[in-house]
Amino acid sequence: MQNKNQPIAREGYPFIALFAFITLVFALLGWVTLTLLFLFLTLFSVYFFRNPERIVPAGENLVVAPADGKVIFVGDVQEDRYFKERVTKVSIFMSVFNVHVNRVPCGGKVVEMYYNKGQFLNASYDKASECNEQSGILLETEGGSRILFVQIAGLIARRIVTYPVIGDLLQQGARYGLIRFGSRVDIYFPENSNVTVLLGERTIAGETVLGTLS
Repeated sequence: MQNKNQPIAREGYPFIALFAFITLVFALLGWVTLTLLFLFLTLFSVYFFRNPERIVPAGENLVVAPADGKVIFVGDVQEDRYFKERVTKVSIFMSVFNVHVNRVPCGGKVVEMYYNKGQFLNASYDKASECNEQSGILLETEGGSRILFVQIAGLIARRIVTYPVIGDLLQQGARYGLIRFGSRVDIYFPENSNVTVLLGERTIAGETVLGTLS
């Protein structure tokens, strides 16, 4: 996966370099207010694109959080793209202050992917799952279970980055993508899964256990 062992996600380098250059220019010109403004933007970009290491919990059939953030939905929904039945969905909302590097919830093979252009509604809204720009991965585990996880752009987010392609074998907890500036990730569990995460719970990508597959 991309960005392994890098403290800053590579997608952040252009922003950091641009803001740092502008900060230097304004500092040389002696424009204090603008220098401080762009210094703040430089530091915020470093903070936003931080890429910390995570310790994946040991255990069979565990599903870990693909994103840092807050659980804003846990419940049964009708999923017609792949499962074509009612499944359990967990939605995690990422504010601009959360780490935005996404991680693989469980190990397996990428069997399907999709990308839909769409709107940029507030990612905390329920209808964001249907209306917003999004990128989804259907993963099949060694045990034959399938799980769908979807990156969804938000009100400020304007780019979704997804590294894998169909056929890739993904390791649980590995970095698989990033969404810029506020967004959410939805996870669809197959039938008979045991979802243990609670509404309102804070998650850490690659570490917080959401449940187990059947």
